[in-house]
Amino acid sequence: MRRYVIRPFSDWAKTELLEIDARLWTPPVDVAAWGQIARTAEGLLVRLTAREAHVRAVEAGPLGHPWEDSCLEFFFAPVPGDARYVNIEFNPNACVCVGLGDGSFRTRLLPEQDWLAPRTFATPDGWGVEYRVPYAFIRTLFNGFDPAPGDVIRANCYKCGDRTPA
Repeated sequence: MRRYVIRPFSDWAKTELLEIDARLWTPPVDVAAWGQIARTAEGLLVRLTAREAHVRAVEAGPLGHPWEDSCLEFFFAPVPGDARYVNIEFNPNACVCVGLGDGSFRTRLLPEQDWLAPRTFATPDGWGVEYRVPYAFIRTLFNGFDPAPGDVIRANCYKCGDRTPA
């Protein structure tokens, strides 16, 4: 397990990259992805970027299936000892799925894009998304969540695409 320190946000160029290098269920393909996570007084900031030659962006709207397209995901479990986790998935069209899981089952939540404030962007060789996860939202699912510097949350980032080569 790697450790990644979530630092106060100043600039994405100064935020450490977290390589998304675990490729589970797919054969080796020419795709790479990175995550960046920072914090503010109000919440977490997430930036995910993928390098992939064939970007698929078909799904649109708030209740689509972003995992069928080129998709970047952020999973996090903010409370030690609590098996539940939040999963946020985006495709290049900002189609989003937000879920709450416990390791064996995931409930799909309604995407409230106003609190996520997503921004997708194209790169010369792929795409990316950045958004925020307010602590107020986390508290609606994890009563009493009150982050402090030095706290540990379990998290990972993932690149998928059920109808893509990777």
